[in-house]
Amino acid sequence: MEQRLPPLNALKAFESAARHLSVKLAAEELCVTPGAVSQMLKTLEAHLGTKLFERVPRGIYLTDAGRDYLPSIRNAFRQIAEASRRVAASNDIGTLTVSVTPFFASAWLVPRMASFQRAHPEIDLQIVTSNVLVDFSRNGVDVAVRHGLGRYPGLRSDRVVTVEMVAIAAPPLAERLGRPTSAADLARWPLVHDAERKGWSLWFQANGITEVRAPRGPSFDDSGLLLKAVLAGQGAGLLPAAMVASEIATGELIQLLDTAQIEEFAYYLVCPDNRQALPKIVAFREWILGPAAHAVPAGA
Repeated sequence: MEQRLPPLNALKAFESAARHLSVKLAAEELCVTPGAVSQMLKTLEAHLGTKLFERVPRGIYLTDAGRDYLPSIRNAFRQIAEASRRVAASNDIGTLTVSVTPFFASAWLVPRMASFQRAHPEIDLQIVTSNVLVDFSRNGVDVAVRHGLGRYPGLRSDRVVTVEMVAIAAPPLAERLGRPTSAADLARWPLVHDAERKGWSLWFQANGITEVRAPRGPSFDDSGLLLKAVLAGQGAGLLPAAMVASEIATGELIQLLDTAQIEEFAYYLVCPDNRQALPKIVAFREWILGPAAHAVPAGA
């Protein structure tokens, strides 16, 4: 026979008390009295036949058995939460939450959204902007669009669009180091990098330079912060040309060399492997990778 499981409320009380090392704080979190938490902990210990906590005048601490037990209980609650989220998401046909960078949202996605809405009036897009990586298990996001190499373990990545990249720098830095006349000149400059530290290496390769020093200098997972670092004169940066067009036009930045397209360094549609077959995700993927999304938007 299957072993009888401990009471779920007792397990919740154990996880909360173990996290806080406080019966009082666990009671506040679970909206019950401290006495109720203490009773649930005693029930669990009786069920298991071992002590999980030592009680001391100023609080509680985990026994060896409690420390061994805690990771499995936490993992079980995470699995329950994830399974519940997947079931809820599979039934939520009406809303698709898409996380995109602010630049991609304003420059590419928003002007084209009407095309998706015409094709799929049954799906409402919820656009959230962020530059950091998405935790799909916690953020309530269905799909994301990020700029990089598209290599994310456990996630499906599809290349959406490759944009022109431009090497830029603040005028004082260019005056101090001298305007470069070739890509080789930039190999000696201080550089500001993307989080994966691959953009500059690919840019040099695209310009026929295969032997460059290991990438040094600060890196950022937020393109907005990378831009600020370049404006502050910390090094030359590599960013989508359209993103820095206004700064170049006003003279805040100098375009150092011609723009270049790096096919591998692109915007990617990303979603968890185990959710890629959801109908609303399939619909969005087919649209964003298809000709309708890549047509010139009306009014452009």
